[in-house]
Amino acid sequence: MIPVARRPHGSAGRRRRWTAALGALALAVGTASLAAPAHAATAASTPVDFATRCVPPPIAGIPPITGTTTAEITVDKAAAKVGDTVTVTYTVVKPAASNPVDLALPADIMTPTGKVTLGGAQPGSVTVTGPKKNPPVPGKGAFPSFSMTGTFTVTTPGSITLSPGDYNIHTSYIMELDTPCTVITPPAPVSETVVATAQPGANDRAIQLATASGKPGDQVTVTGAKFTPLADVTVVGRAGAAETADKTTVKADANGSFTARLKVEDKATTGIVAYEGAAWSDDKGAGPGAYTVIDDTPLPENSQKLTASVAAGTLSMSQAGDAVAMSAVDFGKGGAATGDLKTVTVKDFRGGPAGWSLTGKVTDFTGPGGKIDAGRLGWTPACTTKQGSPSTCAAGSAGPVGTAGATLASTPNGAVTGGEFTVDAKVSLDVPAFTAPGAYSGVLTLTLT
Repeated sequence: MIPVARRPHGSAGRRRRWTAALGALALAVGTASLAAPAHAATAASTPVDFATRCVPPPIAGIPPITGTTTAEITVDKAAAKVGDTVTVTYTVVKPAASNPVDLALPADIMTPTGKVTLGGAQPGSVTVTGPKKNPPVPGKGAFPSFSMTGTFTVTTPGSITLSPGDYNIHTSYIMELDTPCTVITPPAPVSETVVATAQPGANDRAIQLATASGKPGDQVTVTGAKFTPLADVTVVGRAGAAETADKTTVKADANGSFTARLKVEDKATTGIVAYEGAAWSDDKGAGPGAYTVIDDTPLPENSQKLTASVAAGTLSMSQAGDAVAMSAVDFGKGGAATGDLKTVTVKDFRGGPAGWSLTGKVTDFTGPGGKIDAGRLGWTPACTTKQGSPSTCAAGSAGPVGTAGATLASTPNGAVTGGEFTVDAKVSLDVPAFTAPGAYSGVLTLTLT
């Protein structure tokens, strides 16, 4: 099982994002085997040569080998967005090493592993592995070409370069032997580039109030961040979903920040928001920040004023588990591998006018036969609203999920929103008839906004 990953996206304020890796959607198929299909190469990938030092197993009794490796890196998407999972294939076209012993090696005893070096906007590395598959290798004969695959998640917009890294050839015949090969002058030349862009529509605008209360006529300092640089920003009081008479306009600086001093006179004001444009919108606003007007009107003689307050909460989600076991299908027949998404509970205790949307996207399913396209996973969502909730939950449409994603459930904007909701879905993966037997896993990521 893969552990749940849940993280806030952007700054605290009007909108937060949570992601949950709902584990490996695993299924088992048949009992026979097929050759793994090659991953699609992109036009931008380029074979490169680099100097390599390979160390034969001690039993071979020969010194390290210095030679040239020819390799190529390909990806399943050369244009990606932040949050996307990219599948990387490292193909060693011509290894620098060869069979170090006189004994011929039979087929399917080689297991390669390696690293792909990331550079540019997102430095790092990707661990890649290959199947235990090879043609027979004569004694002292050259090792054949082989491919290894792995994945990484795009975290930063910009150009991400991919270069071949160190690799190891493990053989399992009579005894277990390793031939590690290292790049003499790292990093090796760039073979592929992924151009990553930011996810569209993300709203990271945020405001903060210097104080949470004041008497009628007091000024409150409101600071904002991550607004559009040099944009006109309206700072206004709110009573529920309606604006009050307390309003001012400021201009954001070149960094998208601002400081405003809002005079609060309307005793109905319970919160403060800031937005770009002529009117409030979820895409260009931030808040509300809670604010209480302390009524200082003199009381009649021999009377007492009683005041109670309601604190705004947060928008959150949790799930009942992180792994979905799907039904098996038969090799040669294929068909639908089905299962039930683990129940997701959404709690909206913000007390404002904004609704929410829960969306999901899935990676390709990978296994011993290569991959099953993410577009073959479909779902039929269902959503239940807890009695007494101001909002009503609507299930998303039945259909494919894919890497582009789809809506699982949502609630609309309204004068008063909030409540508790449970979200479920029937999931179905359309498995091609002659998919190689074994477990195929993909990761479904849920995002709450």
